[in-house]
Amino acid sequence: MHNHASENYQCPICLAVEGVENGETMIKQTDIFFKDEQVMAFISSKFDKNGGHPLIVPIKHYENLYDLPTEIGARIFDLARQVALAVKETTHCDGITAMQNNEPAGDQHAFHYHFHIYPRYSGDELHSSILDTRVSSPEERVVLANSLRSYLEIRDK
Repeated sequence: MHNHASENYQCPICLAVEGVENGETMIKQTDIFFKDEQVMAFISSKFDKNGGHPLIVPIKHYENLYDLPTEIGARIFDLARQVALAVKETTHCDGITAMQNNEPAGDQHAFHYHFHIYPRYSGDELHSSILDTRVSSPEERVVLANSLRSYLEIRDK
């Protein structure tokens, strides 16, 4: 519908879904802490001043909210609630910001629908510095991924 990816776009999220680790994607398989037939959750490779944050994506490629089927959106939102609770419990943050960007003007950089779950702390001014990020190491991300995976596994029992 409203697509902005170039004709030869190599979707880094699709590569991660397929298990590919190469120069086109910074997502490592160890960043993934949840995956089923419809959705996947992983730790973003970009860390802001509050540390890492998870992203939730559909397994099938949809560029943005406009293309996303309602049933997949509902599954993403259901998992987002679970992940937000996991982030709150494991990071001891004061709150959560859940957000999703569409199109370049809406600050979308990866052209595969993705939903952010940011841990928030009182007075953190995250919105004023959200673009002030650094690329994290896989070793940093795996700590948070393991913590969230463990939390979700315990809640499922």
